[in-house]
Parts: sequence; structure tokens; C-alpha cells
Amino acid sequence: MRAVIMAGGEGTRLRPLTSTLPKPMLPLGNRPLLEHVIALLRRHGFVDQVITVGARAEAIRAHFGDGAELGVRLSYAAEDVPLGTAGSVRHAMEGAREPFVVLSGDVLTDVDLDALVAFHHAQRAEVTVAVQVRDDPQDFGVVVTGADSQVERFIEKPARGRVFSDTVNTGIYVIDPSAFDAVPPDRAVDFAGEVFPRLLEQGRRVCACVVDGYWEDVGTLHAYLRAHEDLLDGRVRSTIDGFEIAAGIWLGEGAELHPAARVAAPAVIGALSHVEAGAEIGPYGVLGADVRVSAEACVERSVVHDHAYLGPGTHLRGSVVGRAARVRRGARLEEESVVADDAVIGEDAVIQSGVAVYPAKTVDPGASVDTSIIWETHRSRTVLGTTGVTGLANVDITPELAVRLAMAFATTIRRGGQVMVSRDTSRVGRVLKRAVTAGLNAAGVDVVDLDVTTLPVTRFAVRALGGDGGVSVRLVRGDAQAVSLRLLDERGIDLSATARKPLERILARQDVRRSLAGEIGDIVVAERLAESYTAALTAPPPAGLVDLQQVRARRMKVVLDYAYGAASFVMPNVLAKLGADVLSLNPYASTRQALGFDRAEHAAEVARLVVASGAELGAVIDSDGERLTIVDDAGRCLDDAEALVALLQLHLPVAGVGSPVVLPVSAPRAAESVIAAHGGRLLWTGLSEADVLDAATESRAVLAAGAQGGYAFPGFLPAFDAVAALVVLVALLAARPEHLSDLRSTTPVGAVAHEAVPTPFERTGAVMRALLDSCRGRDVQLVEGIKARFGDGWVLVAPDPDQPVTHVWAEADDAAAVAARVSEYAGIVRRVAGSRPVAGRVGR
Repeated sequence: MRAVIMAGGEGTRLRPLTSTLPKPMLPLGNRPLLEHVIALLRRHGFVDQVITVGARAEAIRAHFGDGAELGVRLSYAAEDVPLGTAGSVRHAMEGAREPFVVLSGDVLTDVDLDALVAFHHAQRAEVTVAVQVRDDPQDFGVVVTGADSQVERFIEKPARGRVFSDTVNTGIYVIDPSAFDAVPPDRAVDFAGEVFPRLLEQGRRVCACVVDGYWEDVGTLHAYLRAHEDLLDGRVRSTIDGFEIAAGIWLGEGAELHPAARVAAPAVIGALSHVEAGAEIGPYGVLGADVRVSAEACVERSVVHDHAYLGPGTHLRGSVVGRAARVRRGARLEEESVVADDAVIGEDAVIQSGVAVYPAKTVDPGASVDTSIIWETHRSRTVLGTTGVTGLANVDITPELAVRLAMAFATTIRRGGQVMVSRDTSRVGRVLKRAVTAGLNAAGVDVVDLDVTTLPVTRFAVRALGGDGGVSVRLVRGDAQAVSLRLLDERGIDLSATARKPLERILARQDVRRSLAGEIGDIVVAERLAESYTAALTAPPPAGLVDLQQVRARRMKVVLDYAYGAASFVMPNVLAKLGADVLSLNPYASTRQALGFDRAEHAAEVARLVVASGAELGAVIDSDGERLTIVDDAGRCLDDAEALVALLQLHLPVAGVGSPVVLPVSAPRAAESVIAAHGGRLLWTGLSEADVLDAATESRAVLAAGAQGGYAFPGFLPAFDAVAALVVLVALLAARPEHLSDLRSTTPVGAVAHEAVPTPFERTGAVMRALLDSCRGRDVQLVEGIKARFGDGWVLVAPDPDQPVTHVWAEADDAAAVAARVSEYAGIVRRVAGSRPVAGRVGR
């Protein structure tokens, strides 16, 4: 008698383990599942075996070949398209003239096939179905039989009310070829769902045989781990690779087990594996071939596939590590977590229960991962970055995450406190803002709904309305697929690193505050917020920023591009107060057009219209309302460094001697020169927005600047605010006889370049030490990163706080010199970090 093994399934429930390997090839006791099935058939005399193959058939063929090594004769029946269980068997056994046995290639079993075949012949059945009694049959196909073993009904995975029997279909059959006339030849068809019911309708003999022995459908991760435990406990008659060196401990050929390592039975250590001193294996620890387990690592109730690496102090508990995966020092894998083939888990990372890391993905050092990593390449080591939480919309940043984050944030705020919540014009912003609102309310915090508005107005509302914090949901500038949840403190400033730490702990532990029905927070809609913002902005100094009478008298002509953003809701009120003659471009909110917004293209169009209309000033306000791009009266677009220098030249004479100015350590030399020339007091700070704005608030600076056109006037609002910057610029120009273009030649700005070099977190210290050594003898500034000064400029090297990247900035008199400087220092970083060159950027 021949046998058919069905091995064409995709094994979707076992992904990501089956993302790179056919399910029947998954190792069980360091032998493929399919090999256990082949061996079972061989023990019962089935030498001629046909394997039906589908997805990744070459892996099965390459491993088993013709079956000679296993003492059988194997042939293969390939499916060009999925044919279902019955269709694939008919394809494999076309022309058969005698009964044959059918088994699945992804089960672990030791049922008595001889007894099953004898039963089939004794009953003179056309089909015999092997069934077993199960206490809870809901997850299986139920088989209802009569007194003479004749099957009466098949019910696939019945609801509890339709469980009419406790006997379940094992997927093991004896079939007479005459049954093939019930199998349509031209489409996918299954045995239990269609063929067997059709045979019953035709009154043909389909019997059920209750079989003893072990049977496990290895269809889920839980079943996969349980099958290993049963195999090691001897509940199933099968073979484990290796020599049993002690009761319940198997050691593969060439494996090295240090005398100081501890092994608790049952356990399997595969061929050529290496277990170092202090490591613990078992109970129920299974190592594949060529696995290296470092000192003090622990593998408990876990399966590790071939060629994997477990670093010192790693801890695996009830988890699976795929082929060639790397789990580095101190990392921890919790119950039923999966790290698939070639994935990398960084030092001290935690993979939480039930999380799957898909093949070739990387988890950064220190990360705590509580959702599966499928498409993205990295999971950051912290949920919160310097600008809140950022990721792919509805992939990384889901409504579920937004609720959890909001509840954690609310837990850091007093019960009954108020949080201002806003969004941009996008649909994902609307969805996530509702989720944030629900999470805040659920934790007993009231929400002041600002609806659609700019981020600066959100910051203003937190301060003006006495809020305990703020959340703004916005698409990420320059990335149409990404969204950011900006978290603000009671000052309206992004949470500092110190404030983020307790929030991270709450998120990691999911230790959020929950409120009873009577403690749920309320929702209040903010009214006339734009008017309040405009009134505060246009109030005379010191409360506000401008002398309205002087500005109105000048009636400055301005070309303004709103960039399809929420500033279009605020700016009309402000312009009405200023009395300026404004040519407005894109003065409406449109998410679709904002996503395709190109700052340089829009600035060029503004420049053209400035020249054509004879305007004195042009500007582009980005969609968030934070960044301002300036065009002078000659139609020249100022880059960020030139715009900063121009603002300083206009503002410092009015502010007076000794006025503090806060700049990031990456600011241009020309800005230093202007501040010194006007007797200002320069305060250097770190690169993040929070660093700049914190320093600006504490020092009561007259001006603070960030990267990419962000300007803050802390006397009004310690936040980057493009509307406020434009109002100040208009007021300063209105008070002077000369034009903005007249300032261009007085203080030239050098060329600036930047390059980002990939740097593993564990190499950051070595990189910075090497750079500090290379800068010895130079004037070095250590505000953030390492800034070394030269006669014609400087170089700044700083690790990214959120990503495994090192940034290299430089300034010099010309583009060639600055490119050479960036290349030199980026080369040092690459050499020490072991990364490849990437493209950089050179500008003025």
C-alpha cells in the first residue's frame, strides 16, 4: 500500500516561522516535522510515499531527495495552483488502483496505521477517517457517527451550540480510488468540507475509526512548543537527534557543553552547538545545530533553531528563536514570543509576550517591544522621542497605541486635570485625536478640544488656558506616510528627557490609572482661540511683540504662502490687525496637497510673485505653522542660516545690549558675529527643540532659533512659531528705511554641510572617543556632541538621541572645503562604527 503526505500548506498561523520555511520543514526535536511523518509510515511498512508540495517545494525536495537515506522511496506531486486537500491528493494519486493512506505533513503522531488499514478493510469502506476523542472539540472538525461506525455528519470547527460529538477528524484517511469521482478536477476542493459530505449524500460507505496514540496538529506557536514538550517527555513515539547522555538530556554530535553550564532535563543540545559556562538550558530547552549560548544565558521551555546566537545574560522563556537570529547581551524574550530567521535583538531589549519579530528585522538596544514588527526595519529603543511618538500612520501609530499612550500620559497628570488636544487637517489626525481623547478621558483627565489648529497655537492654548499638558496629532513633515503625536508639558513645550522617563516606565509596565464611571474626564470645546492668540500676539510690548500703529502706517506689501496648512485658520485675523497688503497663496487647508508640499518649489513661486508685484517681503509658512521660509524684496529665497542672520541684524538693535539669544550648537558663525557686534549674549544649547525652548524660557531670551527655519520669541511664546516670526519681521522692517535685501552683503554666511552615518548604539561610545582624540589641540565645545573649531569654520559630530545614527555637520567658507571636512569626519565615524558611506548634503 502507498501513502500520500500532504505538505503543500502555507502555515499562515505559524508565521513568522513559516515566512522563510515550509511548515512541514519546521524542526521538531531537531528533525523536520515531515521527517517524523515519513518515519512513522516507514515503521508501518509504507515504503512508497508521495509528497504533495506547493509553496517553497524546493526546500522539501532538497532536504529529502528520493528518500533513500530514510529507507523509503519518495516522489513529489507539485501543485501549480492550490488544489485543496482533496484536489492535491487526486492530483498525486491519479491512476491508483488500490486504497492508500493520507496524512498531513505538519502533524506529530504515532497512531497505529496498521490497525487503521485493517479496520478499513474489515468495514469494506470507501473512505475511513481516523478520529480521536477530545474534551473540547471546538477547534477541530467534528465527526458524528452512527452505531455501525458509519459517518453521519462532518462539522468544521463548530460553535459551542453545534458540538454534537467529541470525536474529531485527525486528517488521517484510508481512501479507495473510487472516491475520486466526488473530487472535481478543475478547482480547489477539501475532503471534510465538500468531498466526504458529497459521498454521504450519495449513500456511500464512509467510516470513522477511533484511534489511540498521540496526535497533535502543530498549527500554532502554542502547539509547536507543546509538541516539543510532549516529544521530550516521551508521550509520543518518535526520534530525537543526538545521544542521550543522561536521562532526558540529548547531546548532538560535535556539541560542546562547558562543565560549568547547567542543563535541566529534559533538554536537547544540537550538533556543533556551544554552551558556555554559567549558561542554563532547560527544562524543555531545545537548541538546534550550531547554536551558541553565551555565559549566564538561560533557555527555558524555548526552541532555538540552527545557527542562532544568544548573547551573555539573555533570557528565553517559552519562546522561539529562528535560524541565524541574534539575541544580544541582556535581551529577554517573554512567553510565546517569536524572533524569526536572521532577526537581530539588540542588547537589553525586551520582546514582550506574544510578540513576533519577522525575518531580518532589527530591534534596537534597550527597546521594549509590545507589538509585532512586520514591515518596518527597526523598533526604536524608546517609544517616546524628542518630538513625541512618530511612526507609520495606522501601522506603527495605531488608535490602540494612541489610547495607551494617552492613558499613560494622563497617569502623570492629576486626576481632573486639563489637557489641550489638537490635530492637523488629515484624516489620520482626526482618527488618532479621537483615540487620544478617549484615552485621556478614561484615565480621569478632561480634554479641551482645539480641533484643527497649528502646533504653536496649541502651545499657546496650554499656557493661556492653564492646561496641565497638551497633545497634537500631525503628519510628519517630509513623510506622507508618517504621523507624530506631540506631547507637551504645562508650559506648552515638548516633554523633556526627564519628563519622558516616567511615561516610558508607565507604558512598559502598562501601569495606567483607570477611572470609574463617575471619574471619567469631560470634553470641552475651546472657543475663539484664534482671536485670543491674535490679540496676545499683536499686543504692544512688553506683553506682545509689535507696535501696530507703526506697522499699519507702513502698509507693507507681502506675498504669503499658507502651504495648505492650519495657519490659514489663524493668519487672516493677524493680517487684519497688521493692515498689510497681502497676496495670499494656497490660503486653505488641504491634506492631499499638503502631503505633496515642496518647500523649495513654493518658495520659488513666492519669489517670482515678489518680483512681479513689487512686494517688500515674501514668506512660506509650513503646514504645522512652525517653520518660516523668507524671501527678500529682490526675490531671493533666504536659506535658514541667512534668515537667522537677517533676523538677528534686525532684532538685536531694538532688543538692546546684553539681550540673551539662544542658539543650537549647530548655528552658523555669522550668527555669532552679529550677536557679538550688537552686544548680545549668546547662549549655546543642545540640538533638540526641547533643549532650545527650555533654555529660551529659563534665560528669557529675546530670540531663540532651531534648525530649518524655526524661530521663537519667548516673551510671547517659548515655541517655534512661523506666524509670530512673520509678524516680528514685518514690524522690524516697518521701523527701518532700508529693505531686507540691503542686509545680505553685510554679514556673509558660509557653506554648511551635513551627513548622517549609521552607527550601532553599542558603538557610540567608541565613535565619540575616537573623534575626541582626533580633535585634541583644537578649540572643542561639548554642549552636545563634539564641536571642533577651525580658522574658517567648524565641525560638529553628535549621536542621534533616538536612532542608531551619528550626525556630522560642518561649516567652511566654500562648498568644496565644507564637503571635504564632512567627508573626513564622517569617515572616522564609519571606520569606528563599521558602517558604509551614505549620501550627504551640502548647502549654504
